[in-house]
Amino acid sequence: MTAYALRRLLLAVPVLFGVSVLVFLVVSLIPGDPALAILGTFATPENVAKLNAELGLDRPLPVRFVMWLKGVLTGDLGRSYALDRPVAEEVMDRLGPTLILASAALGLSVFFGIAAGVVSAVRQNTRLDGAIRLLLLVGVSTPSFFLGIMLIQALSARLGLFPTGGMTSLFGSGGLADLAHHLVLPAVTLAVVATAIVGRIARASMLEVLRQDFIRTARAKGLTEERVIGVHALKSALVAVVPVIGLQAGYVLGGAVYVETVFQWPGVGRMLVEAIGRRDILLAQGGVLAIAALYVLVNIATDLVQAALDPRIRR
Repeated sequence: MTAYALRRLLLAVPVLFGVSVLVFLVVSLIPGDPALAILGTFATPENVAKLNAELGLDRPLPVRFVMWLKGVLTGDLGRSYALDRPVAEEVMDRLGPTLILASAALGLSVFFGIAAGVVSAVRQNTRLDGAIRLLLLVGVSTPSFFLGIMLIQALSARLGLFPTGGMTSLFGSGGLADLAHHLVLPAVTLAVVATAIVGRIARASMLEVLRQDFIRTARAKGLTEERVIGVHALKSALVAVVPVIGLQAGYVLGGAVYVETVFQWPGVGRMLVEAIGRRDILLAQGGVLAIAALYVLVNIATDLVQAALDPRIRR
């Protein structure tokens, strides 16, 4: 297992390099002049030329990439001109709220998705199975930003059950309870699509496992149905579900961009929207790189969990 983990970590190095190249190119090729956007009404030709020189934007693209990559390798992502602070500090401050939101959404999607898939498979072709499949279909078809707006309208604006946005209350501090109260709507919004996808895959995988010979053997030995389903069948079904969970982790991290914007959640996603609007290139590059690196690490963890469930993968 250790050798397999080391191989996966080594394979992540070229992946992260490729990600850094794509991040730099995509952000750098966004139309518009960053100096004009930053200076605004003070954008005289002299000031624009001076700022472009300070930001290194007057240099060829390959040179700028090498300089930026050297900084990334040393932990220096540059300095946000608009915020006048190091990009690394801003990204780290915003990363915590994003991880809280993404972890909550992924946890909800894994728990309810697997539970729905298992129940639907065990009760195949019943009314309960049909209801669960319908709910999963609706969930996977609902745009998250639309669902978020509808939840705000129904549960916040009309009923007043949850805050309309933010991470904590503006006045005073309610601690963990206040954070959880603000977290409910954005986490549910972000989790719905992922829950539906995990549930559909879990159902299909569970149905396939339940037809296997070892399940019939376990039942013939007199094991309780709860043990057959909860231990033997579920463990085998998870081998196919775990990679999907890894993919949904990427969806959750990417989806945080618009969900954080809708709910005014102070995370990396909202920071990216603001940075792109201000043409703050270095801040946008740092935020996208952080999310991409997290996604790569989550996929490595997913592969390790899958290898632990099925030792054949390590070979």
